Amino acid sequence: MSVALIDVDGTLLTGRRSSEALFIRYLLRNGLLGPRQIGAAIWFMARHGMRHGRHAFRKNKAYLAGLKLADIAAIAEAFTTEELEPILDRALLRRMDEHRAAGARIMLLTGTPDFITAPLGRLVRADGWRGARYAVRDGVFQAALPVEHPLGLDKIRAAMALCEEAGSSLRDATAYADSSHDLPLLLGVRHPVVVRPDDKLRAEAKARGWEIMGAAPDSDPRVHQGRPTHA
Repeated sequence: MSVALIDVDGTLLTGRRSSEALFIRYLLRNGLLGPRQIGAAIWFMARHGMRHGRHAFRKNKAYLAGLKLADIAAIAEAFTTEELEPILDRALLRRMDEHRAAGARIMLLTGTPDFITAPLGRLVRADGWRGARYAVRDGVFQAALPVEHPLGLDKIRAAMALCEEAGSSLRDATAYADSSHDLPLLLGVRHPVVVRPDDKLRAEAKARGWEIMGAAPDSDPRVHQGRPTHA
């Protein structure tokens, strides 16, 4: 069975602000982040900033330190309905329906926290998902590096695992993504599709003749606007 791998931020969700940033704002607005969480996030950057460089902010999940996983999961369920459902990309949802009709399995693959990825996956009727998993002890978040963070080569490994779960392989998959960080994954699948790409990924897509969704019309005949590509 073939697989369609769907990125979340900037791809399934419109706009450039990350779902995690929106969730942090949601927590702040509801008074759920306090001095302990802010202090833990600052401590994390002091400890891990040099080692992880520009990716340190992406890996900094210490803002949840001391909060219960069960509480955050319940809040994320409401957040997904209230904040994310309105900004789902309707064209991509229709494309996902086309993949289903062709017998493909829909898998969300993202660096978005798994407690957001799970309710979002259920909302869009995905067959499976893989998001970032954070360090938890006795049901409480820790100020530590993520246990799993699908980014770069780690995202390829997660993609391979999702394909294996579906009885397929990465070479038979379709992948949808918006960022040049996802270029290794896009190069590894049979059907790469870019959605509102950043400048670097747009240039790569044009050079390779990949489909571009959600873009202004382009005179280059190799750039297709919303043409179905089944997994």
